[in-house]
Amino acid sequence: MDQRSYSVKTVYLIVIAAAIKLLVAPLLELGIDEVYYWTYAVRPDWNQFDHPPMVGLLIRLTTLNLWWPSELSFRLGSVLVAACSTWILFKLGKLISGERTGWFAALLYTASVYTGFIAGFFILPDTPQMLFWTASLYLMAYLLMKRNKDKVLSIWLLLGLMIGLATLSKVHGLYLWAGFGLFLLLKRTSWLLNWRLYAGVFVTILCILPIVYWNWENNFITYKFHSERVTHTGLQWESLIREIGGEFAYQNPVVYVLLLLSVIALLTNRIRFNQRRTGIWLFCMSIPMILIFWLVALFNPTLPHWSGPAFIPLFLIGALYLDKMTTALFPEWIKISLSLVGVVLVTAVVLVHYAPRNFGSQDKENYGEYCPTLDLSGWSDLGKTFTQLVQKDRSDQLMRPDASLLVNNYFPGGHVEFYVSRPSGLPVIGVGKLQDLHIFAWLNKDRPPLRLGADAYCIVPSNFPMNVADAYGDYFTTILPPVELRQIRNGGVVRYFYIYRLKNCKKVPAPLL
Repeated sequence: MDQRSYSVKTVYLIVIAAAIKLLVAPLLELGIDEVYYWTYAVRPDWNQFDHPPMVGLLIRLTTLNLWWPSELSFRLGSVLVAACSTWILFKLGKLISGERTGWFAALLYTASVYTGFIAGFFILPDTPQMLFWTASLYLMAYLLMKRNKDKVLSIWLLLGLMIGLATLSKVHGLYLWAGFGLFLLLKRTSWLLNWRLYAGVFVTILCILPIVYWNWENNFITYKFHSERVTHTGLQWESLIREIGGEFAYQNPVVYVLLLLSVIALLTNRIRFNQRRTGIWLFCMSIPMILIFWLVALFNPTLPHWSGPAFIPLFLIGALYLDKMTTALFPEWIKISLSLVGVVLVTAVVLVHYAPRNFGSQDKENYGEYCPTLDLSGWSDLGKTFTQLVQKDRSDQLMRPDASLLVNNYFPGGHVEFYVSRPSGLPVIGVGKLQDLHIFAWLNKDRPPLRLGADAYCIVPSNFPMNVADAYGDYFTTILPPVELRQIRNGGVVRYFYIYRLKNCKKVPAPLL
């Protein structure tokens, strides 16, 4: 086959994948993380309590500076980033082994649940990081593969910028320098004397100054919070098993097995890159990072997407394996892995819209808890119903016209902010602990505070139960019995929403910041 044809096929792959995602995007409401990052866009800052600011900037860009807030506009950024990252990975595969390897690398990137769907469909901090992560890998390979390019200052500066922007997406973007530094220690010690390398590092430092500045201004609150989550209570083998199992699922079980086989094949010399150092570089950019998160998981709970970027270099080894072991354009590995993603996607859409029951708790006091389909449905209808309730309460003079919405946790505070506050016009005020409210403590600074004599609403979904009297009883004279709303799906009740009316504020909560 003409090698040039693979670039065209990759473009077709990108366009088809993007089209499918854009068709599905409006069919699923924003997930629990996605709506939280809406607050990053509402209140841009040098840094945020949980993450650097890049995801909020991306949401502002694709929502046209918040003018077009919708599921489609949110996820448009993810789709565009996934498209660009897929193309970069194709070019990277072409650079280190040829267009056919690049083609398979693009297919694996698309078939991975993490890169193709979690970061490539949902809007998360991982989303913008994927663009800068893959670009950084390409620039490193360009320096390694092209003779004397290590003498070109602009490439080092661009590499530093890409790693800096990856870090402004999620702080573990700094691993890119750590992995590359490890490779230089092993195979390119002479480059450690190249002043241009340190110029690139300096650019990265400049990029992350906003993170340092924000934390300095806020007494390094982010790192104090996360350090308190590190318990070190002893070996937690179950946590490690969950981490590895999560990686297996997040990377797509078929892709994960293929990557494992390809790594073994490379180590046993059954497959080889044109330059032996290529495999060592890819290992340095992946294996240590995976092992770091395994070590963390051995002592503390982790989330499997944290190690997601570490698998991207392994896609190139898997792509080389397919290139050497098969002549097919779409090997069975690819067909099965893409089919699996398609089945999961269709099943998810069907269950979210038509499943007549939830898949979590069936107890009335926490009905629906742990059901993932409830994160992606029901909130838009609630916003409409709640808005009608507020209008009726005003006409009946049951609630003051300047009432607000109270939340005591950023989950489900994000859903309340996006789906309920916007249509109703009621401002959201966070009342509770800083470690529960996160960015809502900073949003309070920009909004009218709760005042004596004021009224407020509180929405309690049954899958996020809370005791309203315990949370807000000290601040209000009266808490009226809740209005019960039901989320009905295909004839079955899958969740309850309890709307509490809080009357006559008698005590103003102390500022959190």
